[in-house]
Amino acid sequence: MLRLSFGCWNYDRTRALMDKSVVPDGIDLIYLNMPVEETFFRMLRHREFDVAEMSLSSYVVSCFREPRPFVAIPVFPSRFFRHSSIYVNAASGVRAPADLKGKRIGCPEYQMTAPVWIRGILSDEYGVKVDDVTYFTGGEESPNRSEKLKLDLPPNIKVERIGPDKTLSAMLRAGEIDALYTARKPSSYEGRDGKVRRLFEDFVEIERAYFRKTGIFPIMHTIAIRREVYEANRWIAQSLFKAFCEAQRRTYHDLQETAALKAMLPWLVAHVEEARRELGDDYWSYGFQQNRKVLETFLRYSFEQGLSKRPLTPEEIFVPETMESFVI
Repeated sequence: MLRLSFGCWNYDRTRALMDKSVVPDGIDLIYLNMPVEETFFRMLRHREFDVAEMSLSSYVVSCFREPRPFVAIPVFPSRFFRHSSIYVNAASGVRAPADLKGKRIGCPEYQMTAPVWIRGILSDEYGVKVDDVTYFTGGEESPNRSEKLKLDLPPNIKVERIGPDKTLSAMLRAGEIDALYTARKPSSYEGRDGKVRRLFEDFVEIERAYFRKTGIFPIMHTIAIRREVYEANRWIAQSLFKAFCEAQRRTYHDLQETAALKAMLPWLVAHVEEARRELGDDYWSYGFQQNRKVLETFLRYSFEQGLSKRPLTPEEIFVPETMESFVI
């Protein structure tokens, strides 16, 4: 069997790969369980793993490197509605999305997937354009976070680095920035002293309405393979894709179990039933065609925000082996 290292967090939908109850055909997958920030940093900076969970935005940016360092399969271990991920300083005067115009906005990295979605949604749905604000980048909870990939942004997009002893979470609480677009909830919000709040406190209803209008459940991460590993063994793309789908299928089954709850949520059954009612039975879908609109939207955002040098199509970012299947 071909031994491949795999960097990924311990999601329920990938756990069968970690405990080896699902084994990809012909592959001995060495599952390295790490937080996403560590996986992304090590894969993007040093290409340490054969296969890895990867920020969708980082992967798209990498597609403009020559030669392209990675290929991807249409598996999406992380999806997240991001209206809940906009935090504001309570004294900033930001009460509605339009109030963000002209403000100082923090984001750990400009190219980070969550802020790309947030900026795109704010533009499409609320008229807040990417160049209406000034962005401040750096560590959210620890100083000196840098962009993992070198960026060459157009001059109308204003991005500044925060100081070497600063953190975005503390700056938000102190009013040194007006808002923060991020993936992780900042510690200054957790303090619950009223100085930091969400822009959309009723985010569940707003996100539900957004899905009903657009049909988009935002994709955050995909699965990337080092190009030279893929080129040497092209069969691994389908083998991995099939295994990820089987691992996910088992999680769908577990979440629908009613004899005993498989996850520590008291109203899990009701939550799953609501997700299926609102988003469909395959509410966390993998695969290419069923995610075309979501991918097209993200790729448009990447171009509009100066990250992509030209508009990409979904067909350009995934290996061809995963775009079709055999028929009997």
